Amino acid sequence: MDEHELAGQRKLFGTNGIRGVVGRDMNVSLALGIGCAIGTLFKGEIVIGTDSRTSNEMLKNAVISGLLSTGCDVRDVGLAPTPSVQYSVAKSDARAGVVITASHNPPEFNGIKVIDSDGTELYFTKELEIEKIYFSKRYAEMSWDNVGKLVRDHSANERYAAGIEKLVDANEISRAKLKVVIDCANGVGGLVTPKLMSDFGVHVITLNAQPHGSFPGHPSEPTPENLVDLMNKVVAEGASFGIALDGDADRAIFIDEDGGYVTGDKSFAILAGYLCSKHPGSTVVSTVATSDCVSDMVRKYGGRIVQTRVGSPVVARKMMELGAIFGGEENGGLIYGRHQYCRDAAMTSALMAQAVAERGAFGALLRELPVYYQAKLKTECPNDKKKAVLQALISECAGKKVDLTDGVKVFEGDNWVIVRPSGTEPIFRVFSQSRTEEGAVQLANAYLERLKRIISSIS
Repeated sequence: MDEHELAGQRKLFGTNGIRGVVGRDMNVSLALGIGCAIGTLFKGEIVIGTDSRTSNEMLKNAVISGLLSTGCDVRDVGLAPTPSVQYSVAKSDARAGVVITASHNPPEFNGIKVIDSDGTELYFTKELEIEKIYFSKRYAEMSWDNVGKLVRDHSANERYAAGIEKLVDANEISRAKLKVVIDCANGVGGLVTPKLMSDFGVHVITLNAQPHGSFPGHPSEPTPENLVDLMNKVVAEGASFGIALDGDADRAIFIDEDGGYVTGDKSFAILAGYLCSKHPGSTVVSTVATSDCVSDMVRKYGGRIVQTRVGSPVVARKMMELGAIFGGEENGGLIYGRHQYCRDAAMTSALMAQAVAERGAFGALLRELPVYYQAKLKTECPNDKKKAVLQALISECAGKKVDLTDGVKVFEGDNWVIVRPSGTEPIFRVFSQSRTEEGAVQLANAYLERLKRIISSIS
């Protein structure tokens, strides 16, 4: 059984923890049981924190009760970005961490995300173990004098910010006299990133910086349609660039000085090239679905590119294995290995400020990038048909150059298309890349139609 099939066995965990609508899919009973299961598996100190959602305390306290009942000590860091919680776990003797967050989902959603002892997102095999304990109800049960202890930690965000400050040249950033507009989406990123950038001598202008569980400024997903105010504000203020954070501040999307939305693959490429220019010979890890503009920039500046399956935990673990300096995916979730092996919006923002300070205007960094276009499509497919569909597609592509790292990546001249099954939904995803927008769309549609034909024939 391959990893996609194993990951698909999960009944509760998705790609980023357990998520659902509060009061319907996500409730106190579930949170209590998952807390008991986590405590039963990890047996030790657990760090817990939350994003700014209205249901955060309700669910957090339920998880804490479950953890304490199994004998685990709990350190509650309160409102904190997900990477801040991860930093607290990685820099302590904690056995695991828990973040109450639904990241970019609408405010009626919330979730439970589990962090491994090294600060990385929990691998799906351990998520399966938690689920097995939860469904069997075989929880560790402690006597009254052996239950865990709860402590409150109010300094986690400060320690996290201090860790970032050690890794950038604040004097270089300060000399550049940057002006930056930061849209915090009413999430927990507002507790760290604006002050951090101010400490670097950046003139900071904030939007939606007050944490609020209903996200009144705009939905917390940093898409172009949600960032119109930020784009306009960057232009109106004559800012050097803009930064948009998602709800739990593990992803950052940038706006150039002309108010243009910068896709995540481009910010990835800028920073990958910048870091390789400072550290020639370094390794950068991306996924097989990442735009070639990243690998082109890495090679241009003397670095080595390694590609993995899709998924930030996979990227992070490959980075740890190789000692890679940088990695990530093209959704704005970037990982700086010298800080910690997880997606981190505040660290990404600090690196971008330093890159702009040292190498010139944001727009100039963008114009250096090679131009590629991508198209992304999907189609439904029953989970029990996915393996047969993949095998049929591989057979049809015999004689072509293919990469089977994740699904099937087929190279068509200078272009490529990747067809991969979702690990959590009954769908296939189709990503294509071309030097022209029309070419990317045509290639994606051609393979989507081929995929539909195969699915139909097998069904």
